[in-house]
Amino acid sequence: MDNILQGEKVRLTAVTKDDLPAIARWYEDAAFGRLSDAAPAMPRSAEQWAKWLEEQQGDKNVFLFGIRPVNGNELLGYADINGILWTHGNGWIGIGLGDRGSWGKGYGREAMALILKFAFDELNLHRVQLTVFSYNERAIALYEKLGFTREGVYREHLLRDGRRYDMLLYGLLHREWAGHPPGIDTSDPGNNPN
Repeated sequence: MDNILQGEKVRLTAVTKDDLPAIARWYEDAAFGRLSDAAPAMPRSAEQWAKWLEEQQGDKNVFLFGIRPVNGNELLGYADINGILWTHGNGWIGIGLGDRGSWGKGYGREAMALILKFAFDELNLHRVQLTVFSYNERAIALYEKLGFTREGVYREHLLRDGRRYDMLLYGLLHREWAGHPPGIDTSDPGNNPN
């Protein structure tokens, strides 16, 4: 059987308390925070992240993974499935690469393919969805390349630097993902931090 949590470049692992200082460092970068969250970009301490991690690990509707290189333990980012409605087979999916040195190397693309495979083939979800800010063009290109369909727009949802931006809703159904060949081609790494 295949290791569904490992690709050629990255693997999905548990997030541990040892990872919290790295996560705290990522959120000291306001640009990363603005790609990841509609809340104001602000640093949080490792202790605050410890509380968050405890909440995530205690929620049966959250599957949180660390993204690490295949041949190393450095935390590059995270991926998760959350807000699962088991009766309907729906869940939200998210990804973020906090280590800027890992951007543009295909890690995000491969991690996204792995988390989708987990969502559809291990959790047997019917649908996954995500939101992305209209200024995150690299992430939008990645999601569309992986087969996501733009389904809606939260118009002028964000105010950043005096300008309004939309938040886009994307969805992917299991049957649409099933049409992808196994082992998504990661030769075009793009330049996606998310």
